[in-house]
Order: sequence, then structure tokens, then C-alpha cells
Amino acid sequence: MTPNQITLIRIFLVPFMIFFYLADFIPYGKLIAVIIFALAAITDFIDGKLARKTGKVTDLGKFLDPIADKVLVMSALILVVTSQMIVSMWGTWAAIIAIIIIAREFLVSLLRQVAASKNIILSADNWGKYKAFLQDLAIPAFMLLVFFVNYNILTGTWLMAYIYFCYLLIAVATLLTIISGINYFIKNKHVFCEGKEKNNKI
Repeated sequence: MTPNQITLIRIFLVPFMIFFYLADFIPYGKLIAVIIFALAAITDFIDGKLARKTGKVTDLGKFLDPIADKVLVMSALILVVTSQMIVSMWGTWAAIIAIIIIAREFLVSLLRQVAASKNIILSADNWGKYKAFLQDLAIPAFMLLVFFVNYNILTGTWLMAYIYFCYLLIAVATLLTIISGINYFIKNKHVFCEGKEKNNKI
């Protein structure tokens, strides 16, 4: 199996995650959704490592990998922030956090599209990887929170401790989302500079 095929599996798993999370008629559906999310997130580690090990790092892989990540994370994030229980806990913060994360992904995608139009392929940097790691922890943690509450698995002090743990994860993930986004644009500002140079030559 090639690295790009593993990346496509990550995209293929997303509809199943959405189905099981929303399928309240299926026992432990939300837990199954979290497991699917975890499996999909693991493929992000596998495809990159395999590509580097086998020397199959391709421009398609560099372009497809971040798209697969965004589809997975944004789908799970929307599921979480539209959950009635999470909305009642977060209030307007749910929408603010979702907007920050989604806006960052769209802006970075825009930058990559501009770069691609100039035959420049932009890969993810370390800040982006840190951001992705924290998001991959925070979002399923909230998915599990909904599961824990629905089945009364955690109550009282344990529930409150887990809630604060989720708050800490999403706070750090959101902060890294902002930092990584700013860093990515600063690091790749030459994409826009090259565009200006070309325009001046015309």
C-alpha cells in the first residue's frame, strides 16, 4: 500500500465517523466514532513516515495529506461544537473556537493554492504538526465527554476533572492553531513576494 493510498483511507473513514457519532440508535456509537477518529489520525503518522522511509514523498502526497487532515479535524470539530451538551457548556466559546480553527485551515489552504499556482509546494512545518497533535487529542476528548455523560460513566468530581482537562486541551490546541497559522504565513511570505515580482515584470 502506498502512502497516498493510506492518506485516502483517512478521508474514507470520515463519513463513518460522522455516521456513528450521530447515530444515537446505535449503542456506544459515539465511542465507535472516537475509535474511528483515532484510527484515521494514526494514518497521518503512518503515511508520512512510510513516504520518507520508502522515498515516495510526492507533490501529490504533500498536497493531499493536509487536505485529509482538514477533512477529518473539521468534520469532528463541527460534530462537537454542534452537540447540544457542548454548546450548553461552552456557550459562544464553542463558535469562537470553531471559527478560529476553521478560518486558520481555510487561510492556510488559500496560501497553498496560491503557491501551487506558482508551482510551489508548501509542506507542513513543526508548528503545524504540534497543532495537529493537540487537535487530535482535544477534539476526540470532547467526543468522549459526550459519551461519558450520556452513559453516566463519569460523575461528580471525576466528571469535573475530565471537563477541565478537555478545556485545557482545547485551549492549548486553539493557541497553537493561532501561532502555527501566523508562523506559516510569515515563513512562506515569499509566495506573495514572488507574485509581486512577476507582476512588475509584465
